[in-house]
Amino acid sequence: MYSQFEIIVFGRVQGVGFRAAARNQARSLRLRGWVENLADGSVRAVVNGDAERCTRFINWCREGTGFSWVERIDIEEMKPESLGPFVIRY
Repeated sequence: MYSQFEIIVFGRVQGVGFRAAARNQARSLRLRGWVENLADGSVRAVVNGDAERCTRFINWCREGTGFSWVERIDIEEMKPESLGPFVIRY
């Protein structure tokens, strides 16, 4: 079953390679969507794919990279839509 989520990650997540690592993680899980920096210092991702793989990506977001520090994440389930391959939005 396909699912789609918007995930906003708060903490030290900009300037530490979080988006690139998120893209690599999502692609390795064969998920679709995108990730971008927000003006408030957080990172937002929209991810679409198999429900279990989405959950694995969300769990990865809770941990982040070795250089990031995740304070918290907000998750909202969305109605699945057609998304392209997972990319970084600039």
